[in-house]
Amino acid sequence: MDDIFFRYLHFIGMMALMATLVAEHLLLAPTMTPAELKRLARIDTIFGLSALVVLAAGLTLWFGVGKPAVFYSHNWVFHLKITLFVLAALLSIYPTLFYRKHRNSSAETVAMPKVVVMLIRTELLLLLVIPLLAVLMAKGIGLS
Repeated sequence: MDDIFFRYLHFIGMMALMATLVAEHLLLAPTMTPAELKRLARIDTIFGLSALVVLAAGLTLWFGVGKPAVFYSHNWVFHLKITLFVLAALLSIYPTLFYRKHRNSSAETVAMPKVVVMLIRTELLLLLVIPLLAVLMAKGIGLS
């Protein structure tokens, strides 16, 4: 029964992760007020918390409950999935720092760097591929 709870938690975490990233993307504009950046920073905090839920539930599934750890450890699809997740996490650092730096700005508006938009879009693309890799793993694809 534990594995069902952690799989569900992992799944809900991924949905929250995607939902918050889509919300960030939809709220981005070429220029933004500090109040809008505060809203983005709050959403980004939820994004970070959901990433921690996904990570914690995933590690529990890998090493604690469910299938044996070797099922995941010897699967190149799993390693690709983890790599994409880590890459998405690394790409999220710059937008997070930008939101936090400018959320209390005294300026009337703040220009949104195009790199922030591209990083968010790249994260969305990476996170879109991860569930496909999970389905492939569940079918046993990638096992040595």
